[in-house]
Amino acid sequence: MPKLRTLVVVAGAAVLARRALRRRIRTSPLWPMPALDEPTSGRPRSRALRVLVAAREEVADGVVRLRLEGHDLPRWEPGAHLDLVLPSGLVRQYSLCGDPEDTSSYTVATRLVPDGRGGSREVHEQVREGMELEVRGPRNRFPLVEAESYVFVAGGIGITPVLPMLRALGEGAEWRLLYCGRDRGSMPFLEDIEKLGRGGDRVTVVEGPADVDGFLADVPEGAAVYCCGPQGLMDAVEERFPRVRLERFAPRASADGDAFEVELRRSRRTLTVAADSSVLAAVRAELPNTAYSCEQGFCGTCQQRVLEGEVDHRDELLTDAERGDSMLICVSRARGDRLVLDM
Repeated sequence: MPKLRTLVVVAGAAVLARRALRRRIRTSPLWPMPALDEPTSGRPRSRALRVLVAAREEVADGVVRLRLEGHDLPRWEPGAHLDLVLPSGLVRQYSLCGDPEDTSSYTVATRLVPDGRGGSREVHEQVREGMELEVRGPRNRFPLVEAESYVFVAGGIGITPVLPMLRALGEGAEWRLLYCGRDRGSMPFLEDIEKLGRGGDRVTVVEGPADVDGFLADVPEGAAVYCCGPQGLMDAVEERFPRVRLERFAPRASADGDAFEVELRRSRRTLTVAADSSVLAAVRAELPNTAYSCEQGFCGTCQQRVLEGEVDHRDELLTDAERGDSMLICVSRARGDRLVLDM
């Protein structure tokens, strides 16, 4: 019995030590840290997981929320997103908007875009409760940093990465939010947001065009400014406040540019990438089995190693270290006349 009691005490001390370590990490300038199962370079970037669509609910006009259940799911921090592999094989990225402490489920929401590229339509028309889906991640390129105060601007479905941030900040932090949309019925999680604001002046809800300049006119020194929403809104915020942190789910720039050559070293082929085409299109014309998915510089499926040449990186995924010797060939291009890829 004494030996058993000693083991229990030691185990309890270890648990307390781990909790203390997590608290120190969360309060350090480096928080949030990359997930342990997410390598900082190379592929695959994250392991694939199978999840069950446990609930599907319309939370605003044209907006569907999915609760995806799994076992011992990787933890995430506010601002993280998930790669969702749809039944057709399309991969789309959605911000996590549930509880980061819940390791049994993930929550995402998507707005139907009738004239989009098909991902949102597939979610709305084909994804149903009881289905199994594959997810990858989570990944976080929109982390909640430590700051003296916070200013958020969200448009429509762009509220999804902001909602967990506001929950994490709670009442003790100084923050304010401009939340705009076509009308109240089209704005998901509006009741949750207004409850977090508790009826004060923290939350400004605008139906229709918002006065971004007025809202950002008195941003305090040392404040962290975040924005997610339609491209026009993000452009307006970035013009007014260039140091804003943005979350994009559409490519920053098109794949167009000057024509250049790409040598595929292992395949012993040299290709020409036209000014109005992409490296991926040129490569697949010769190597049709080359893997790709999102074609927007988000998922990392088409990442390739660069042996020679300077890359014009246009993706929204790779770290600075990864960009030293690799590129996403769906959107990035050459800065000069030639690139050499390890293909």
